[in-house]
Amino acid sequence: MAAHKPVEWVQAVINRFDEQLPVKTGHQNNHTKVSTEHNKECLINISKYKFSHVISGLTNILKNVNNMRIFGEAAEKNLYLSQLIILDTLEKCLASQSKDCLRLDETMLVKQLLPEICHFIHTYREGHQHAAELRASASGVLFSLSCNNFNAVFSRISTRLQELTVCSEDTVDVHDIELMQYINVDCSKLKRLLQETVLKFKALKKPAQHAVINSLEKAFWNWVENYPDEFTMLYQRPQTDMADAAERLFDLVDSFAESAKRKAAVWPLQIILLILCPEITHIISREVVEESKANKKLFLESLRKALAGQGGSKQLTESAAIACVKLCKASTYINREDHSGIFLLVQSIVVDLKALLFNPTKPFSRGAGSQNADVDLMIDCFVSCFRINPHNNQHFKVCLASASPSTFHFVLVNSLHRIITNSDLDWWPKIDAVYCYSGELRLMFSDTLSRVMQGLHTHAPLRMTPVRKGLHTRAHSHSFSHQSFETPFVFLCKRTS
Repeated sequence: MAAHKPVEWVQAVINRFDEQLPVKTGHQNNHTKVSTEHNKECLINISKYKFSHVISGLTNILKNVNNMRIFGEAAEKNLYLSQLIILDTLEKCLASQSKDCLRLDETMLVKQLLPEICHFIHTYREGHQHAAELRASASGVLFSLSCNNFNAVFSRISTRLQELTVCSEDTVDVHDIELMQYINVDCSKLKRLLQETVLKFKALKKPAQHAVINSLEKAFWNWVENYPDEFTMLYQRPQTDMADAAERLFDLVDSFAESAKRKAAVWPLQIILLILCPEITHIISREVVEESKANKKLFLESLRKALAGQGGSKQLTESAAIACVKLCKASTYINREDHSGIFLLVQSIVVDLKALLFNPTKPFSRGAGSQNADVDLMIDCFVSCFRINPHNNQHFKVCLASASPSTFHFVLVNSLHRIITNSDLDWWPKIDAVYCYSGELRLMFSDTLSRVMQGLHTHAPLRMTPVRKGLHTRAHSHSFSHQSFETPFVFLCKRTS
C-alpha cells in the first residue's frame, strides 16, 4: 500500500514519529507510548517500499537528537529513550530491507547512516550513564546494516587499515577497525577479513595490531554463533583458501608475540586461527611435524605448560585458560562423527583446564575488575564440558558442593539455564543427564536463597549489562543478590521439582 503513497505522505509519518519522541514531548504516559510504538510499526512497514526515504529520515532524526543540548536528569532520560527508539526502528527497518534496493541505497547508507552509527558506537564510552545500552543498540543497527550491505562496512574497515599502514603518528584511531566485531559475518565474509588482515598486519603499529587481534576473535564467534552449520561444514569439507589465510595470519601474529605480555594478548586469537585449519589440527597431534608446522606444535605445548602453571607467568596461565575454553567451546560445534583432530587437542587440555577454573580452595581470578569476565569464562567452560561429555561431571559436583564459593553456585545455575534454553545443535546433550542431581540442586537453591535473603541489604548493587536482545544481570561481588539468580533460579526450580 505504501508503494502507492506520495513522498509527502511518507514524510508526514516520519515527522509524526519525530514529534512524538520523548525528548520532544517530555514524560511518556501509556497513551503516548502506544502512539510511539504505532509510529515505529508504520515506519517499519513503509520502509519495505520506501526504504531509502525512511532510512534517510531516521538518520536525520538521529543526528538532530544527538546534537540537542539538554539540561537536567529528566531531559537526559528522555534523550536516552529517544535514541533507543530511533536505533531500534533503524535496526528493524534494515532487517526487512528489500534485495531490490541494495545498489541504489548503498551509497546513501555509506554517506549518511554508517558514519552516524560508527560515531555512536565510538563516542558512547564508559562514564556515560547509558553508554552500554546505547552502544549495544547501535551495534545492533550495524549488524543489520552489514547483513545486506557488507561491502559498505568492509570498505570502511579496509580503508582505515590501509591508512594505518602508512601512519607515522604514535597515537592511532582504531575505532573503524573495531567495527569487524559488530558486523554480520558468514564464511565468505570472514575469509575476506582474514585475507585483508594478512596483507596489512605487518605494516600496522602495535595499537592497531592489538585492535585487529581482538576484533577478529569476536568476528569469528559472530560467524560460529550465527552460522553454526557453516562452521560444522568446514570440518567436513575443509576450505583451502580459508586455512591458508588463517595459517599465514597465525605466523604473522606468532612473530608479533615476542614477550610474555604479547603472547598473552595473542594466544586466544591464535587458537582460533588453528581451529580454522582442520588439517593442521590433525597434523600437529603427531610426534614429529614438518618445519612449517613446528611453530603451531610449539604454541600448543606452551599453552599446555602455562595452563598447568609451568609457563612462568600468571598472565600466560590466564591467557592459556581463555584460549583453551575457546578451543573447547568451538569443538562443541563440530560433530564427533567427523573424527576431527580437534577433539584430541581438547582431551589434552581439558583436565588441567577444569582443575584451574573449578578449584574451590583457590578460585580462578584475574583481579577485582575482571570478576564478570571470570564468571563468563567459567560458564563457557562448564557448558562446553557438558556438551563434550555430559557424564564426566567432576566440575559439576564441585560447583554443587555447599562448601564451594557462592560464585560456583552462580556459575552452575546459569550454566544449566543455558544448557536448557540453548540447544541449537542435534548432538548437544540434553539436560536430563543431570536429573539425578535434582535433590542436591533443590537443597543448593534453598540454602542459597536463605543466605541471600539474610544478607540482602549488605550486598553490592547489581549492574545491568546489555546484550543485543535484552538485559543480562550480573553482580559486582562474589555474594550475588537474589536478582542475579531470579530467572535461572525460578526456571530450574520448575525443572527439578
